[in-house]
Amino acid sequence: MDATLLPARTLRRLAAWLAAGALAIAALGQCTDIDLALADAVFDAGVFPWRHAWLTEAVGHGMLKWLLVLLALGFIVAAGADLLAPSARRCAADRLRLRVVALSAILVPAAVNALKHVSSSHCPWDLQRYGGVQPYLRLFDAVPAGAMPGQCLPAGHASSALWLVSLAVYWLPGRPATAGRMACLALVPGLALGWLQQLRGAHFMTHTLWSAWIACALVSVLVAALQAPLRAG
Repeated sequence: MDATLLPARTLRRLAAWLAAGALAIAALGQCTDIDLALADAVFDAGVFPWRHAWLTEAVGHGMLKWLLVLLALGFIVAAGADLLAPSARRCAADRLRLRVVALSAILVPAAVNALKHVSSSHCPWDLQRYGGVQPYLRLFDAVPAGAMPGQCLPAGHASSALWLVSLAVYWLPGRPATAGRMACLALVPGLALGWLQQLRGAHFMTHTLWSAWIACALVSVLVAALQAPLRAG
């Protein structure tokens, strides 16, 4: 049964946009000082004043994250139940949408956190510039002798919300323009969580942008991979 959410030509356009986005984010981090400028703007009197603020720590880093985890678990449990006992009321396209969202809820945070562990970039609060001991490293900079890899890029906390971009599949294939708008809207919670972390000195802006890019890329790959066997069947 055909359950195509995105035709091949749309997937090719998405791939081109993602490639352009990756180049833009890389250039932003490697060739400009915007990360430092934004961090400088929220660093005051030798500290990041928002580091332990109620809004950024208790709400942004605590309550909102766990609410999003519970929401993710809801989709994961629903997809697992449907896999074990498929509902006759759910068509192939609905099943595909559910699986894309559930897998996105798992893979987006997992991929972001896996990449963090192999990155050299440090968090702002660890840098010499902001009272720490580590050097500032851009994406493609080598770790100097004697320094430790930072393991801070991309932004892990933002990924707890960035999987929400996958919800755009519920407007596919019939309303692609609406799906695009909903994808942009669904990125807002993740970008907002990323900004709260930036206020705390936990991440730079490009860390969050890379997490958003990873989320968009993974959702696109999941749609392409999961719809292929259904379409062939």
